[in-house]
Amino acid sequence: MSDSRTVAVEAHVEALCLERGPGAVLPGERELAQRCGVSRMTVRHALEHLMARRLVERRHGAGTFVRRPAPAQPLMATSFRDDMHRRGLSPSSRLLWWDTVVADLELAEHLEMPGGERVLRVCRVRLADDEPMTLETLHAPCARVPGLTGDDLAGNVSYYDILATRYGRHIATGKQSVAPVVLAEREAGLLGVPAGRPALRFVRISRDQCGDVVERVESVARGDRYLIEVDIIPPARTLR
Repeated sequence: MSDSRTVAVEAHVEALCLERGPGAVLPGERELAQRCGVSRMTVRHALEHLMARRLVERRHGAGTFVRRPAPAQPLMATSFRDDMHRRGLSPSSRLLWWDTVVADLELAEHLEMPGGERVLRVCRVRLADDEPMTLETLHAPCARVPGLTGDDLAGNVSYYDILATRYGRHIATGKQSVAPVVLAEREAGLLGVPAGRPALRFVRISRDQCGDVVERVESVARGDRYLIEVDIIPPARTLR
């Protein structure tokens, strides 16, 4: 049960959230304690309550911010860039590394290609309004995208655009799985959140208009920045 001092600090911070808007930085604990005439422990309790209510968020080493809403988004065969634009955010990417590897039997099966052929792997951090959103690793059969390198995907470049303009391949169908995970230390550091935070793991396989698999993407998305919306379809009625 919150005491009156904690409730007063919560009300003060809520007013600041409304005044400053989503994404804005909030005063530190010491300043809030001085403003409200309470201890830093009381401020800390108030901020914990506000985080539980998803009104504010803490970023490791950066401070406390007004939480941006996670707008609902249906699962669609679109690029990260187009997805972020639909959410009203400015997308960008940071290339971490890329290489080519010989596909083992499991990866070859996923990509529906002969074992022993080469696969391009590209690892990027995808950002929205300069804030990390997902850690993404793309796998693409080299034979289906000859000459493509990870350097081609540096910056705000869409793999889907390159597929269309350079190779005449357009995404036609795909299948994606989503599972809840907990962020390990390395993943959390790249996404700018503390280790142990909840996240969503997406695995997507996409085909072009000819039915060829042109990507297998594994991505880990911050759980506080994604809200997935799925249509509910009633089962078909059987005739009796």
